[in-house]
Amino acid sequence: MKFLLRILLSAGAVLILANVLPGVTVTSFTVALIVAIVLGLLNFIVKPILVILTLPITILTLGIFLLFINAIIILLADAFIDGFAVSNIWWAIIFSLLLSFLQSIFFSLLKEDKKS
Repeated sequence: MKFLLRILLSAGAVLILANVLPGVTVTSFTVALIVAIVLGLLNFIVKPILVILTLPITILTLGIFLLFINAIIILLADAFIDGFAVSNIWWAIIFSLLLSFLQSIFFSLLKEDKKS
């Protein structure tokens, strides 16, 4: 149940960001739900491989290159999903940063709700 709630909150965050950022478009809530699932799968499967392959440049840039890895994951999701579009890598970086921020807020609210 907690996993489904996290997916729904992530989809809500994707919808919010698509309405706020001019370089990101999502056509419907269903597409946002698919984006949340695909991003979760890509972060689980592809991201660790990319992090290991780019470890030297990540160390050299003191971790800043991880922003580009996140943007690449976003652009991969863009390539896989019709109805989700990110105009360029800079919007993907901004989307990735803001999505992480919104998810941390939403998930912290979820944890606080469980305690009370």
